[in-house]
Amino acid sequence: MLIGNFVVPSITDRYGRKAALISSSIPAIVGWFVIALAVNAEMLILARFLQGVSIGFTLPLRSVVIAEYASPKYRGGFLTTISLAQGVGIFLIHLIGSLISWQRTSVVCGVLGFLGLVSTFYLPESPSWLAVRGKYEECRKAFRWIRGDDEEKELEELIQSRIKFKEELNNKGPQVNRLRMIKTVMYKKEFYKPIILITHCYVMIQVCGNATMPAFSVQILSTMMGPKANAHAWMVILDSLRIVANITAMFIINRFKRRTILFATGGLCTLVHISIAGYVYAKTKNLLIYDAQWISGSLVILQFICIGLGMIPMPTVIAGEVIPLQFRSIISSVCSVVLAIFMFAVLKTFPLLFDSIYLYGTYAVYSSVLTYVLVVLWILLPETSGKTLEQIEIELKGKDFRNEDLEAKVSLKSEHAEENGNSTTR
Repeated sequence: MLIGNFVVPSITDRYGRKAALISSSIPAIVGWFVIALAVNAEMLILARFLQGVSIGFTLPLRSVVIAEYASPKYRGGFLTTISLAQGVGIFLIHLIGSLISWQRTSVVCGVLGFLGLVSTFYLPESPSWLAVRGKYEECRKAFRWIRGDDEEKELEELIQSRIKFKEELNNKGPQVNRLRMIKTVMYKKEFYKPIILITHCYVMIQVCGNATMPAFSVQILSTMMGPKANAHAWMVILDSLRIVANITAMFIINRFKRRTILFATGGLCTLVHISIAGYVYAKTKNLLIYDAQWISGSLVILQFICIGLGMIPMPTVIAGEVIPLQFRSIISSVCSVVLAIFMFAVLKTFPLLFDSIYLYGTYAVYSSVLTYVLVVLWILLPETSGKTLEQIEIELKGKDFRNEDLEAKVSLKSEHAEENGNSTTR
């Protein structure tokens, strides 16, 4: 995974988003067919290595590509399909794997991946990347192919912002101290603030139960419900609930503000964690006056509803919206590395926490981390709903955004571009 995280920025920046998408698909497809043909453990390890590289490519790429292609009106809904696709994929693998052998399941997955790869060849290149490379006419063509002719203001805003950035870069001259430039970039709000925001969002993903419940469902559910609890049946129920919640999130994402959804589901999920910790503690100490499986079952169901509605979709939405175009590839990769590290840390420390402070202590720790993350996001996270990526970038720089000012600014830039003609856009 880390190899993919480190390699994908150079491919994304140099060859484009489309090339990176194609590159991310090939190792996964090969990995599935290697699994199908595996005759020893070494082949399985090789297959998992290839798929890990593919995941490392995909993690920083998915939110970036969707955010650049989608209109601000529909961007949130499209970004929530990331978590929906994950939920549907997990559910289908569990379903297909229960009906046919794991070798045939791998073939099915490989064929689905190949169909996805073929469809990628018909996509136009990202207009944002074309603008960065100075290919403004191709940018206009790709943008209109994706969005139509109704969002010309955003198109000109994108192009003119890149022209202005290149002019400022040229004015600094070729003799720029590289170390000084790196230091200057690191102190820019639009560089470090998205890293802080996305890193905290990714921590939230790991401690909300999304990683621990599937991996340690037997330990968690048997502790809460008793040794007779059917963990596998419960996971099918929870997977189904997550899909329903993800679909619901697609419809509510454009009806409510991003911050409203994030803090409503995040606050509720934190309360559920505290409730689970209190319930398990009381059950362990024989303090419950009344106990039944529906109590623990309701808590777990409520936890997964929160996960599907906001705890998983919203971090992917935020990751796709708050990264400035100038740093999009590198920040996405850095944050994906952080995600991989925290995923590893949570999965490896859960058994230790479970053995030392038991399940109630573990959930108490997770609820404390969730509270901390929500406080940080409450302070730093801007509202991004309905805004273009350029508008969000302006806010991250610490500038007040006013719609009438931006419209005037874009209008002046468009007039300037028309006066200069094609010579300016080349």
